[in-house]
Amino acid sequence: MATDSWINETLYPAWGQRFLVVRELARVKSEFQDIVIFESATHGRVMVLDGVIQITEADEFVYQEMLTHVPLLAHGAAERVLIIGAGDGGVLRRVLQHPYVKRAVMVEIDGEVIRLSKEFLPGIAGDAWSDKRAEVIVGDGIDYVKRAPDASFDVIIVDSTDPIGVGEVLFTDDFYRNCARILTGRGLVVNQCGVPFMQADELRDTSARRRRFFPHVTAYVAAVPTYVGGFMTLGWAAKDASLAMTPVDVIRARAEQAGISGMTQYWTPEIHTGAFNLPPYIARHLPTA
Repeated sequence: MATDSWINETLYPAWGQRFLVVRELARVKSEFQDIVIFESATHGRVMVLDGVIQITEADEFVYQEMLTHVPLLAHGAAERVLIIGAGDGGVLRRVLQHPYVKRAVMVEIDGEVIRLSKEFLPGIAGDAWSDKRAEVIVGDGIDYVKRAPDASFDVIIVDSTDPIGVGEVLFTDDFYRNCARILTGRGLVVNQCGVPFMQADELRDTSARRRRFFPHVTAYVAAVPTYVGGFMTLGWAAKDASLAMTPVDVIRARAEQAGISGMTQYWTPEIHTGAFNLPPYIARHLPTA
């Protein structure tokens, strides 16, 4: 590919972003989606699924740290973690940074995402693929949660595409019902809910669905540069409402005990607790009761 070519994101019909492509590394049509990985001029290597930017080497730490460290440190004693999606391995890597995690199961429907990430984005997962605590399954996350035993996980992390195409089924009533069933008594599930400035329906609709099965539903935010439109929201559904209100000093102590302090580029105890303080334009899309 010529060095003066550009790739345009197609998430929104009337607004978007584009990247100057230094070199195209892979272009694959899998059973589920179109996958492109390229070397950009500004953000390192970039993965695109069905025309939508999924991850860049330059800013992946923002999303991955907030999607992982916030639920695990809020819970404080999660030994069994289920990851749905996240085929690049970045969430798995961060989960395994917590020494009290005894088992991390990752279920990714598209094996090509895993294969290409290992080949072209190896730094994102690091050594996570070979960690003995990790079980990586190429399969359907919906089917997995349907078959998993009751109370078999402490935390569920859903790192999916938006609720279109292959990711749509991860935003349904059946999925959240089974998530609640397989979580332990203090269990919680987090998932990406889009950029509410542009995708308010996604946050509102999925929050209402989660509220049918969890007593406490809210969201927290992260500023990911390549998820254009302002704050990205991460949906939160918990059986214990107090988990989202864990004091900053407790979060700090847990991070120090886990060895997370000093390892992050975005997450801090203060950002953790502050991320639940939502601007009104976001908060109004959450359930009020």
